[in-house]
Amino acid sequence: MTYAYSNAGTTQRYQKLFSPIKLVAGGQFRVLKVPLGFIKALEWIFAIFAFSTCGSYSGMFMMSVECKNRTESDLSIWVEFEYPFRLHQVYFDAPTCKGGPPERLFLVGDYSSSAEFFVTIGVFAFLYSMAALSVYVFALEKYRENNKGPLIDFGVTCVFTFMWLVSSAAWAKGLSDVKASTDPEKVVDLISACDEEGNLCREVHDPVMSGLNTSVCFGFMNLVLWGGNLWFVFKETGIIAPFMRAPPPQEKQPAPDSYGQQAGYEQDPYASAQGDYKPEYNQQQQGYNQEGGEYGHTPTSFANQM
Repeated sequence: MTYAYSNAGTTQRYQKLFSPIKLVAGGQFRVLKVPLGFIKALEWIFAIFAFSTCGSYSGMFMMSVECKNRTESDLSIWVEFEYPFRLHQVYFDAPTCKGGPPERLFLVGDYSSSAEFFVTIGVFAFLYSMAALSVYVFALEKYRENNKGPLIDFGVTCVFTFMWLVSSAAWAKGLSDVKASTDPEKVVDLISACDEEGNLCREVHDPVMSGLNTSVCFGFMNLVLWGGNLWFVFKETGIIAPFMRAPPPQEKQPAPDSYGQQAGYEQDPYASAQGDYKPEYNQQQQGYNQEGGEYGHTPTSFANQM
């Protein structure tokens, strides 16, 4: 009994150990080769790139203020900013060139709404794509049962397509405003010492915006992917199936025997001519016999005359 119990426990442990392997082995990974699954995998990847390039951004720029009194100058004024781009909370200290303490200045603008909206759409698109891929791989039959799964998938895909359009356009406009608000040439105008003669203010280092530009590109690429996937999800709903049925095959009619008809057409006048010709021949034969008869009677009549 103890030996049997130990074997049963070992079997259960092995089943728990290999259950994830069985789950993976039972998945239908072939769906990733068709457009429905392949595009969904691309949506999952591009959503990660979209919200990560925007949400993880941090930049800085540097200015310099050279006063008449060189001891009051500050040649390295660093200004740092980051996501979610609440620039009105970003400040820096600049010299007044008047011998007093430096003045604290704030940047202009709050662009957190468009940036956070864009990142939120990216995160939710990532989560939904991952969930949809799991359903495609491990529960494709239940997904297609009664067309409920495809209909829900189609509705959600429509919503995300519209959201990607709105969020990408809003973030593109917000990014242009962020670039304008963090341009060192314009920020220098906020420093009062730069308005006085004899003081020299200039930009030293511009912020690097390549990461934010990439996020906008990924946003519109997601729009194209989700919009293109609408057709393949719509096909799964079965709504268009009645319109895509092929017409029933028509029975092929036998080709007319033109040669036979032509031969019959040529034989009919010949047959009628033969039919018409035979009586004439008989009549001529009869006439010939009659003439022969008359000729045969001539010697008889001649003998009588003799």
